[in-house]
Amino acid sequence: MTASASHSAVPSGPSGRPASSGRPGAGHDDDRLPPARAAFDPQTWREIAYLLTNLPMALIGFTYVMTVIVTGASMTVTVVGLPLLALGLGGARLMGRFERARARKLLRVRIDEPSPLPLRRAGGPLQRMWLVLKDPVAWRTVLYDLIRLPWGVVTFSVVVPSLFVLWPVLPFLARGLTNADRAMVRGLLSPSDELERRIAELESDRGVVVDTAAADLRRIERDLHDGAQARLVNLAMGLGLAKEKLLEGQADEVVAAMVEEAHGEVKLALQELRDLARGIHPAVLTDRGLDAALSSVASRCTVPVKVTADLPSRPAQAIEGIAYFTVSELLQNISKHSGARSASVDVWRSGDRMLVQVWDDGRGGARIDGGSGMRGLAERLDAVDGLFVLESPEGGPTTVTAELPWRDRGGRP
Repeated sequence: MTASASHSAVPSGPSGRPASSGRPGAGHDDDRLPPARAAFDPQTWREIAYLLTNLPMALIGFTYVMTVIVTGASMTVTVVGLPLLALGLGGARLMGRFERARARKLLRVRIDEPSPLPLRRAGGPLQRMWLVLKDPVAWRTVLYDLIRLPWGVVTFSVVVPSLFVLWPVLPFLARGLTNADRAMVRGLLSPSDELERRIAELESDRGVVVDTAAADLRRIERDLHDGAQARLVNLAMGLGLAKEKLLEGQADEVVAAMVEEAHGEVKLALQELRDLARGIHPAVLTDRGLDAALSSVASRCTVPVKVTADLPSRPAQAIEGIAYFTVSELLQNISKHSGARSASVDVWRSGDRMLVQVWDDGRGGARIDGGSGMRGLAERLDAVDGLFVLESPEGGPTTVTAELPWRDRGGRP
């Protein structure tokens, strides 16, 4: 009996197993009850505060839209209408910034600020006003302020009585209502990630195009100044000396030699002008298309080059020119740096893209940042939504693939 009593005195857990004796590691975590937690945690109170402030913020926003925006829109037939509307949209942008800050603070919504308007680069006052008038961020904020008034009335009417009557289920109501708020904030006040990325790309590409055009103009000016212009100056001086010799009655042999020298200068100047024109836009590309133009540039390469062009029709002039100059510069790199014995150029169309692939069996090791003009080619292709892929392991071979958007000559994609 004593043994039985002693055994029954050992406390047991809910499952019939002996309870923990207090030694470290002797108990089981799944036997313990979860810790007590307040039903209204800080996040719930933040959500309730957001719902309670919805109505006053909605009243402010709705009043602003109906007074400033609607008034400005109704007065667009007058001189002051458009400036007033532009000023109102600028204020709407500021109200959207405040609403995003409120959502981040109380709802813990991860939302970025949209890019500021590039007013400094817009030009004059009319251009700046037009930029503000077509601002999608401001117009989405106006729409947000218009639809918030009925929603603010609904949330205020639900939350205030629930604080006194339905407080046991208020956390669930608050979470459901604020989820709708989160959706509205993300849908109307958040910047479009794709749009923002595209705007940044277009701004960057515009800078690349401007810089490339300026560099090309400087190159043409330098080539004219150092080449054809210098030869034409020498030609004028030579002809002037020949004229003086004739007037002085000197021997015909001396004058003939000077005229012969001037004739040589003329031929060299014409050749340099042809080369310069070919660098701007080769005539063979305009007259006979990309296949003939690539065959022509390949014939001047120091490495035997096989050219294959499989195009159903001619692309737009801009795309055709970019493809030509890309291949031309790549073949120049092969001649100067690769040490290759053979190379190939393949051009074909795949869907709405045109692909150009240049291959050589040289030493390899080419890099985009290696100083051989690869970075400039990549930037030019990127400026027209193209791609530039370089594969050049040490020891070769080197394969460069350029992808360009296809546009027909008539301008159709």
